[in-house]
Amino acid sequence: MKEKKSKEEKEKIKIAKKQEKENKKQNKKESKPDKENKKKNKEKKPNRFIKAIKKKWLINGTKTIILVLVLIAVFLAVNTVMHNLNLAPLDFTQEGLYTLTDESKERVKDIDKDVNIYFIGYTDENSNLDLAKQYHNANERINAEAIDINNRPDLAEKYGIESGTQGIIVECGDRSQVLTEADLYTYDTSTYEQISIAEEKLTSAILSVTTDEVPKVYFLEGYSDFSLTKNMYYLSMYLSNEVNEIDTLDVLATGSVPDDCDTLVITTPSKDFDDVATKAITDYINRGGNILWFNAAVVQNQDFPNVNSILAMYGIDPFSTGIIRETDTDRMLTGSPDLIIPELQYTDVTKDLYNTTGVIFVNATKININEDNLETQNVSETDLALTSDGAYFRTDFNIGQNSAVDGEETGSFVVGAELDKTIKEANEETGEQAVTSKLVIYGENYFITDYQLSQNSQYGAIQLGYNRDLVLNSIAYLVDRPEDITARKDTGTVTYTATQEQDLIIRIVIFAVPLIIVLAGIIVWQVRRRKK
Repeated sequence: MKEKKSKEEKEKIKIAKKQEKENKKQNKKESKPDKENKKKNKEKKPNRFIKAIKKKWLINGTKTIILVLVLIAVFLAVNTVMHNLNLAPLDFTQEGLYTLTDESKERVKDIDKDVNIYFIGYTDENSNLDLAKQYHNANERINAEAIDINNRPDLAEKYGIESGTQGIIVECGDRSQVLTEADLYTYDTSTYEQISIAEEKLTSAILSVTTDEVPKVYFLEGYSDFSLTKNMYYLSMYLSNEVNEIDTLDVLATGSVPDDCDTLVITTPSKDFDDVATKAITDYINRGGNILWFNAAVVQNQDFPNVNSILAMYGIDPFSTGIIRETDTDRMLTGSPDLIIPELQYTDVTKDLYNTTGVIFVNATKININEDNLETQNVSETDLALTSDGAYFRTDFNIGQNSAVDGEETGSFVVGAELDKTIKEANEETGEQAVTSKLVIYGENYFITDYQLSQNSQYGAIQLGYNRDLVLNSIAYLVDRPEDITARKDTGTVTYTATQEQDLIIRIVIFAVPLIIVLAGIIVWQVRRRKK
């Protein structure tokens, strides 16, 4: 029994040991996944740490973004308030290009009528609109604003403005004046700069629609190939934008020059004045009337005794057959001796254009001033425009040489002059005032016309350089309206208009780049903070 029991015990012990070995093997197998799991767990711990960092950064980042949004909101609010206050912009230019001059403020401050300046098709960011809004600070009755014509059908109907067009309307009651973008700039041919004359034009327009007395300018018709309705359309348009009322004069129908004529404009006569016109003009001169005379070069002999008699009243001899040609390359355009650039003198008529080189005369003629007759006619003469000393007067048009030949007159010629004729001296005893008649005369006519200088040119002659300003300033002087005379600031600015693609790039640089820099700074700051 004992032996049998001993065998059974031994068998149990053997089975137990075997089971123990199997358990150890199994434990070894199971221990390997545990180690791998532990290794995996160790690898997961950094991921949870980064996740925690991200979660905390997100909280801090949200706070930062909220702060940025608050700052932007504050900026927009301040900008809106400043915009509504309509304060004058800060102008750091030496010449004050973007602020009204004291002269303009002085001229408009006493206007007692409501004036509205509508910028049709412009945005609030336009610099000329900013300038126009400054008139309100000088006079609260003057207001300027940008207008969407689609929201103002009344203006569209009244002025015939179509959607998508640009224009500036200066309005006071029933009177108005329309300016275009081109009216606000001129071009300096010597410096190739586009010069702003926005202030001068806006001030002139405001005065034009608010003044009670408007000068009357008549253009003599029926004796010239040049007329407002035929080949001086632009001049007619420019004059309508000045403080003037423009009309034509058929002297045969009226028999006289109207009493309300402040200036009579005579363009190159293509035939002699008849007796009616001669008497009417003579009577007009003797009562103190003023004349603006343009005379193109004479290319064939003329027999105009009545025309010459009118000129003789101011000490001027008949025009000679021939044209002026230049040899000074600085006094001609594009190497053409027939397109001369006269030297403007410093006078009451031309002082605001003095030292400019943008007036272009086409086939000019000389003004033959008879010095001996000036005293006889009680006339004083002032040169307005001269050629260079190297100019010559060509009478034989068959000569192709671009220099003077033997027998041709050379030297400096008068191509613009003012002649003041005293009709009656002042009488201190009776209190009678002096009666004077002014004649402003230019030995050129094409420079104020719509004629193009070449087939490649898209502009009329009057649109080039300072041609328009010279004629407008001359009329302003003769009608005694000095506020119309162009008075430019000391310098100009070259304007630049970006393309759509360039505009997008500029906006990205202005807005997107700074935002990217701010966000990058926030990220770098957070990373460095976590490393500490």
